[in-house]
Amino acid sequence: MIKSFDDCQHIAAAVVSACDCIISWNFKHIVNIKTIRGVRAITNLEGYKGIDIINPSVLLESEG
Repeated sequence: MIKSFDDCQHIAAAVVSACDCIISWNFKHIVNIKTIRGVRAITNLEGYKGIDIINPSVLLESEG
């Protein structure tokens, strides 16, 4: 799923802290369908609240 240990820690900290979302420009390791589906599966399996993983441009688009 994710090859970067730092990215794994970033996601894990957000999930354990019950954040609503992760906002990142890191399309290679974080904001991609494989990672999003993997995080969703693991959080569901382990009983954590779901977390949205999005890029900042999504927030800008909703403002207009």
